[in-house]
Amino acid sequence: MVVTGSFWKTLASLLMVALLLSACGSKRLSSAPVDDRGSVPSVRAASVQIGGTNTKPLPGHENAGKPGYYTVKSGETLIRIGLESGQNWKDIARWNNLDNPNQIESGQVLRVAPPPNQTVGAGTPAHSEVVTRPIGSSAPEPAPAPAAAKPSPAAETAAVAEESVSWSWPTKGPVLNGFDEVKNKGLDIGGSAGEPVLAAADGRVVYAGSGLRGYGNLVILKHNNTYLTAYAHNQSLLVKEDQVIKRGQKIAEMGSSDADRVKLHFEVRRQGKPVDPSKFLPAR
Repeated sequence: MVVTGSFWKTLASLLMVALLLSACGSKRLSSAPVDDRGSVPSVRAASVQIGGTNTKPLPGHENAGKPGYYTVKSGETLIRIGLESGQNWKDIARWNNLDNPNQIESGQVLRVAPPPNQTVGAGTPAHSEVVTRPIGSSAPEPAPAPAAAKPSPAAETAAVAEESVSWSWPTKGPVLNGFDEVKNKGLDIGGSAGEPVLAAADGRVVYAGSGLRGYGNLVILKHNNTYLTAYAHNQSLLVKEDQVIKRGQKIAEMGSSDADRVKLHFEVRRQGKPVDPSKFLPAR
């Protein structure tokens, strides 16, 4: 077969046309995927932004870190927060307008100090008015302080109230475990089941129940604006919330509720912070 020059020229022309058509087709096909890929990031960014604007801040978030406010931690109850802040849990519920004290959220910020011009303890005398005196004293009870006291006299009165607390041992048993700021926030005192547990100072019952994990049947007394005492692991409780108590009064019977043995776990808290009870109790 003889191949002429015109044949090769024709074949070359056909190949050139095919290459040109292929190049044009590939450009048209690639344009659509580029446009689609460019639109995806903008949709996702919009949804992230919308999701962020719909996040509802927790109540009180604007007060986080301010004096007199407390940020709720996971698993905490209002009773626990009252113990940690040195306040009556009922007062905290009232100050924060909590309809259901059991419904608080981790990260929520609560007021744990009285609002301006409000007393502590609704419908009852302020806890700071519980001032102890030596047994046998015939001095009359102090009159309630004016609601709007000047800063200097108020601070002076608070200092006097703190110094006037008269302490006694809550039970006569031996000390099993001493105070440790991390491991043991009070004293563990031994004894037998049913043995009397006595108030260590005059005060008012701010909690009586078993709602605080690790404490069993618990009584918490508030003595003034500075001090709380806690009496844990009791067999039975003999007082009710808001009841006024005198030093040496029987408030519970020793037991082993939520404990590995019969004992009284006794705490002293200064403005909510655990302190060594042995520094306040008289020498035996």
